[in-house]
Amino acid sequence: MNIKSPHLPSLFMALGCLLSCNQAMAWGQNGHRVTGAIAEQYLSAEAKAAVAHLLPNENLAEASTYADEMRADPDVFWQKTSYPWHFVTVPDGKTYSEVGAPEVGDAYTALQRFSGVLKDPASSVADKQLALRFIVHIIGDLHQPLHVGNGTDKGGNDVKLKFFWNDSNLHSVWDTGLIEQRDLSYTEWTDFLGKKISSEQASKWMESDPLVWIAESAAIRQNIYPDSDNLSWSYLYQQTPTIKMRLQMAGLRIAAYLNALYKK
Repeated sequence: MNIKSPHLPSLFMALGCLLSCNQAMAWGQNGHRVTGAIAEQYLSAEAKAAVAHLLPNENLAEASTYADEMRADPDVFWQKTSYPWHFVTVPDGKTYSEVGAPEVGDAYTALQRFSGVLKDPASSVADKQLALRFIVHIIGDLHQPLHVGNGTDKGGNDVKLKFFWNDSNLHSVWDTGLIEQRDLSYTEWTDFLGKKISSEQASKWMESDPLVWIAESAAIRQNIYPDSDNLSWSYLYQQTPTIKMRLQMAGLRIAAYLNALYKK
């Protein structure tokens, strides 16, 4: 898997990409960073050493946002090839195993692909670095319920509404709105959420099977579509517990997945 070296896009191309690619961005930067920071607290010794070897000057919080940040690069890999790797589609009443992936792939198939890159001794360091960054990001994506879309509304992007009196859509609310409304940094979120993960929860949630995460998101998705198109404090109050739990779970699952990959 050879990827061209990143190069600086023009301002207009970057802005155009950010607008067109908004559909598939999950959690926003703070949300992804929280999942990466929580994951680091639960890495095994082997996984921690492997991550440090591949990314010696980069923690998982920083690595977690790479796959979104690079979508401003005009290279065809970032503009077209990797676009479907941020989400899966599971219609209501179906399971992922029943519907599978489209020909262009999706988050599930990309996760398998990048796991193979990490386990292949012949993979270059650059390819392994890219694979690790994508794995951390994809696991976070799959814990955002609207990144397991129902196939009818572009993961909630077509559900137009107002969030705290500003024009938005349901996908954006779940990517960033519910998190940023709390006005916390990712380190504050990590500190608050990390302390609240009990040993029992950690043991129960350390699940490395992506099909389990997908099924959870599909089940949660059915309960987050609002009755009103004007969302503010009531919706924030109702959905914040779910946001917190999914961020915690995503962090634990990143660790569980990497621990399994690097288990001797």
